Amino acid sequence: MTENQTPLARPLRGIVPPMITPLADHDRLDHSGLERLVAHILVGGVHGLFILGTTGEGPSLSYRLRCELIDRVGELLAGRVPLLVGITDTAFAESVNLAEQAADSGAAAVVLSAPYYFPAGQPELIEYVEHLVRELPLPVFLYNIPSLTKVGFELASLRRLFELPTVLGLKDSSGDMSYVHRVLRLIGDRPDLSLLIGPEALMAESVLMGAHGGVSGGANLAPRLFVELYESAVAGDLAQVRRLQARVMELDATIYSVGRHSSAFLKGVKCALACLGICEDAMAEPFQRFGPGERARVREYLEYLDLGIATHASVG
Repeated sequence: MTENQTPLARPLRGIVPPMITPLADHDRLDHSGLERLVAHILVGGVHGLFILGTTGEGPSLSYRLRCELIDRVGELLAGRVPLLVGITDTAFAESVNLAEQAADSGAAAVVLSAPYYFPAGQPELIEYVEHLVRELPLPVFLYNIPSLTKVGFELASLRRLFELPTVLGLKDSSGDMSYVHRVLRLIGDRPDLSLLIGPEALMAESVLMGAHGGVSGGANLAPRLFVELYESAVAGDLAQVRRLQARVMELDATIYSVGRHSSAFLKGVKCALACLGICEDAMAEPFQRFGPGERARVREYLEYLDLGIATHASVG
């Protein structure tokens, strides 16, 4: 274990935000914004931090920048919460390289989805994960996001892969509650495995059903809101869950809905963070930040939502 590494509880529980990557331009980190963002998220009482996932634009970033981000976030966290690092790539060797960088920087685990160019059959996907985990210096969360990878982890594949001693569980972003219930049944007799939920609208419902937490993108903006929602679900406080869930759904109806394309969520969150003065909102190609009209709408929504977020001077 490195000096900055936090031990990872099994199962991992709580809110683990998938951090956006603050960029000054398409291949350069916004270092001061990164410091403010990490501090902002930690103040919310989160239980871990996940970088280089979908919300972090991981596959769109250069390997140099990914390694720089891993190293800097490890320094900023200084072991205060576990760091999870996305290593999904089309190249086997690059996934290994990213995992090694993560281990050197104090990460507690890595996160792996199916390779996203050649669609693997389920036997091929099993072989791929079995071969890769033997090369990795850290334990692994599998990441099910078939909308972006073409291939999801079927239940029979998970049953096989959960037998691997370094597989910690699953982050599911399928949005399929039937699948969530089936995974919960699969891990019912495995108290060491975690099921973390990606779609934030489904996080509380899933936790009430037995899931272990959420990888909620909105926790970049309002980490305390998602932590309180998770805690209310764990406590079975349905009235509080309903109240806080309504706040989460307001984010979806406002800031996440400004854009016209599937990039709307990511652009909205980044723009909101810039409006709050936390970090720049530059995007990795092929996307560009919101223009003045969309930015003005995001500002209006932030005022309407009144999330109680501590703000800084506006960026940009």
